[in-house]
Amino acid sequence: MENAVVQQIRKKITRSNFGEIFFVSSFPQYDVEYVTKLLAIFEKEGLITRIAKGVYVKARKTRFGVLYPSAYELVTEIAKRDKAKVIPTGATAANRLGFSTQVPMNTIFLTTGSGRKLKLGNRKVTLKHGAPKNFAFRGRLMPELVQALRSIGENNITSEDETRIGQLFAETPETDTMEHDLLLAPVWMRHIIKKGIRQ
Repeated sequence: MENAVVQQIRKKITRSNFGEIFFVSSFPQYDVEYVTKLLAIFEKEGLITRIAKGVYVKARKTRFGVLYPSAYELVTEIAKRDKAKVIPTGATAANRLGFSTQVPMNTIFLTTGSGRKLKLGNRKVTLKHGAPKNFAFRGRLMPELVQALRSIGENNITSEDETRIGQLFAETPETDTMEHDLLLAPVWMRHIIKKGIRQ
């Protein structure tokens, strides 16, 4: 017969949506060591899947294997818990903003929180502590756009990329923050972004 605490935690996990993330701190009313042990037991039972130390996800199991939430959803949840900010970098940023259709197997995010590595099946997600200047932007699109353009490279920007920049700003006009944020971007990017917006 399970005790009341075990039942309550089990019930919370069972009733949660697939893709929901659980930390040891998700159950603050109970003893940390006790919750840590319980989550390890639930993992053995297949109720949740461990993706990093003290981080579990309720993954959906299908005949094709385990379905995890996207790396972006995952790091956003971790950032929320850590009261940190995150920015996708490199190919991850380029893919999210529609510059490339390639979904990278290893995704890297910059964070104001502590660095960590997560494992989603055969995919790796890395959170790297980023320099404050990466988080000095006021808009939401600009920090990610700067990372995406950096991964594409100054000499590889196509007219399609410039058109895409125009589309992104049409969808998310950052008129109030634009002037401030452009000054934080490298000079070559400023020209490309302005050109894209003018199209």
